Amino acid sequence: MTTGTDCRGLAITAASDEAVAGFDRTVGAYLGLRMDTGDHLKATLEADPSFVMANVLRGYFMLLFASRKLLGRALSSLEAARGAAGEGGCNRREELHIQALDAWASGDQKRALAVWDAILTEWPRDVLALKLSEYWNFYLGDCRGMREVQARVGPHWDESVPDYGKVLGMSAFALEECGAYDEAERRGRRAIEIDPADIWATHAVAHVMEMTGRQRDGIAWIDGKAADFDGCNAFANHLWWHRALFYFELGRFDAVLDLYDREVLPSEAFEYLDICNAVSILWRLEEEGVDVDDRWGRVADAAAERADDLQLVFTDVHYAMAFAAAERKDALDALIAGAEAFAQTAEGTQSAIMAEYGLALCRAAAASRSEDWETAVDLLYPRRRGVAAIGGSHAQRDLFRRALIHAAENAGRDRLASSLLAERCEEKATSPIALKRYARVLSALGEADAADAAAARAASLVQ
Repeated sequence: MTTGTDCRGLAITAASDEAVAGFDRTVGAYLGLRMDTGDHLKATLEADPSFVMANVLRGYFMLLFASRKLLGRALSSLEAARGAAGEGGCNRREELHIQALDAWASGDQKRALAVWDAILTEWPRDVLALKLSEYWNFYLGDCRGMREVQARVGPHWDESVPDYGKVLGMSAFALEECGAYDEAERRGRRAIEIDPADIWATHAVAHVMEMTGRQRDGIAWIDGKAADFDGCNAFANHLWWHRALFYFELGRFDAVLDLYDREVLPSEAFEYLDICNAVSILWRLEEEGVDVDDRWGRVADAAAERADDLQLVFTDVHYAMAFAAAERKDALDALIAGAEAFAQTAEGTQSAIMAEYGLALCRAAAASRSEDWETAVDLLYPRRRGVAAIGGSHAQRDLFRRALIHAAENAGRDRLASSLLAERCEEKATSPIALKRYARVLSALGEADAADAAAARAASLVQ
């Protein structure tokens, strides 16, 4: 076993330069969300089966699927990495990556984050630790954590360092989630100038347009970048989800359904994000009175394949929503029972989040579909500010804010609905959908002048 350096100058233990080059290609493909990422990793391990970091990376990849079925493969990769380190040795940075994989596989994502933080303090160009830190700060709802990590490593990156553009794209997304929209868009666009196929940076700019209410800009932005999605993995479907959201806010429900059928959920090989995208769109549409026909059945079937994962509360809640909407009572009851048992274990990061937020959101979905609106409000309202703990973006979690407003309206709690919609219309001042709902609630409260003003504003935005 010899020691070389990766493409960013970090010491790495491997049998050959060929293996190191394969590892660099694998990491680059992962950062670019490319379909051939697994092929690169396979070739790397064929070149050096005892490559410590390649085995660690395989373990990370297994866990990124958030599937209980793949947990065994992650643990096997962990043991392979440990065995390789014991036989051929490894450096301190590689040893810390093994510790991070162990923590994650054990369900302690906060400990894994702490290890990646330690890696980035000493080796700020470890882009793998940086990307995984972004992933778990995101799914723990810590946008400030994402931004702080990017700020700390930023001075150590420039255009001379491979994958600098990808780091800019990560920084753009962190800034967007923290509300620094102008700088987020600037960095995202710069990242795309460096690499037009950087779908994560494209995604970051789309988020800026979503959060600033630039629906038509967002549609044009994604349309203009669509050719660059070729070769990307299923994450490309999520960009089409964003495009559907822009149409949704404009009240173009026909276009939303067309995109849903063609791009958002087009395949049979569903990733968890595909299911979450689908639930998010169909639930929104039905709240607006749109008939989604039999589409829930297919989503519920996909969720049933993963309903016992309990690896990520964000996804579990979406599975529960799919079962509730498809009237799969047995599946919903089983998921909630499993979630209750998981929450009671008090082991790992996700079980605590399930106990505090996940179970309530699952039960609120069940209450909403059975038209027990008061219960839905009582479950959702006290948790509306802390729901970020389940992870996801502001745009994704907006599903739960909308669900609360919908429940308040249907429960006859018009004053509460009016207050929530006043908040929403200040944040989303260019959303015709929000303004129309606000006008409807104001009218129910007898506030005719304010209702007319909101309706007129909504009409002006769709012209």
